[in-house]
Amino acid sequence: MSILKVARMGHPVLRERARRVEPTEIKSPAFQKLVDDMIETMREYDGIGLAAPQVHEKIRLAIIGIEDGEGRERHIRVLPVINPELTPIGRDTAEDWEGCLSLPNLRGRVVRPDRVQLRALDRRGNRIELDLEGYTARVAQHEIDHLDGVLFIDRMKSLETLTFMDEFAKHWAHQDD
Repeated sequence: MSILKVARMGHPVLRERARRVEPTEIKSPAFQKLVDDMIETMREYDGIGLAAPQVHEKIRLAIIGIEDGEGRERHIRVLPVINPELTPIGRDTAEDWEGCLSLPNLRGRVVRPDRVQLRALDRRGNRIELDLEGYTARVAQHEIDHLDGVLFIDRMKSLETLTFMDEFAKHWAHQDD
């Protein structure tokens, strides 16, 4: 497995709509290696998700991290999703902080639906359908936005909360506690 180069804001690959993955591609060794490399890359950079355009691949593939446990027991389970589609469930929204490996050291508040239904293919090409809520729903929406060329800063209602990580840690990190 390999650590992949992450595209940063300003690279055109982050603003393009990714193409659908053909079913015949999914079982290829090259595709499966890409999935493994994306998981390793996400973990290397302490991410909670990663989309293929972020590693210079213009395909509809994303890795969604699902947090299990807390503190020392915290574990991130990974869910590769291919050709994902999201549908909001209900009208409830939540505003929370987001960051991105492609916008290193930046955070900002984004309003998103609090619950979504995810439909996609798994890494073996099987259909999956999940209802996600809270933080996991936010992660899924953030990563799937990348597949459409959308960055979290595009979703911010105001840039007033856009902050560098060191300032976030000093002034904002414990604001909601």
